[in-house]
Amino acid sequence: MDAADLILVSVDDHLVEPPNMFEGHIPERFRDRAPKVVRNERGDDVWSFNGATIPNIGLNAVAGRPKEEYGIEPTAFDEMRPGCFDVDERIKDMDAGGVLGSMCFPSFPGFSGRLFAVADDKDLALAVLQAYNDWHVDEWCASHPGRFIPMGLPVLWDPELAAAEVRRLAAKGVHSVTFTENPKALGYPSFHDPSWDPLWRAVCDEGVVLSIHLGSSGQLAVTAPDATCCGRGCSRSSPTSASRCPRAERVGSPTSSTGSTAPTTCTTSGRARTSAAGCRARCSGSTS
Repeated sequence: MDAADLILVSVDDHLVEPPNMFEGHIPERFRDRAPKVVRNERGDDVWSFNGATIPNIGLNAVAGRPKEEYGIEPTAFDEMRPGCFDVDERIKDMDAGGVLGSMCFPSFPGFSGRLFAVADDKDLALAVLQAYNDWHVDEWCASHPGRFIPMGLPVLWDPELAAAEVRRLAAKGVHSVTFTENPKALGYPSFHDPSWDPLWRAVCDEGVVLSIHLGSSGQLAVTAPDATCCGRGCSRSSPTSASRCPRAERVGSPTSSTGSTAPTTCTTSGRARTSAAGCRARCSGSTS
């Protein structure tokens, strides 16, 4: 495969974590309490951690199947395409699809790592989270340099620890950290609370991007009905402008077959645009 033939970079991919991912990364004193895969009486592979069972390890991991077979299964590793959880096989699939680079969101910990965050033992939570991040960077991404954009999990429960983890990851060459779109819904301060300032300073100092996956809070992202959308006079409370707002994400609007929000139409600069991303770029003053 000639790298010049690979033209796509995907920043919303997902991986299915392999059963042995914590081996060699979790401190010895936490080894017996680390997340592990067990097979239940129905033949499903499930993750078990901190008294919780996380089913559907391969939720929608239907790559390679005809569309008529798409569903919430597979429920076991031997039912899914190896490229979902085997990095070497993933690279083969990327080559076949013309994908040069990929940034992979987590699966069983939740998009922002909230499974680890709810553990009562915060020493265990931090050890597991850092072990996950080290596996993701040092094994998944490092296995094929230049093909993956590494992305770490955040320490949601402590902004100071979150800042320290950002700096630790940045020293390993990581410049993306996943985060929830609504920390308030998870019981943490909102984005506007100054308690997050240590994290904001860290990401600014280290040149790290927060990569927010909708759904990570477990709730729809809906703003106040009178919230100003883009600073140019349109608001969601205005029936004549909200539907064309350059930053309207149209939560609750029809979605595409891939689950993404349908494109928004706006009329920025007097010409119709059907790309929500393009509308946002125009709204911010950049060109496209």
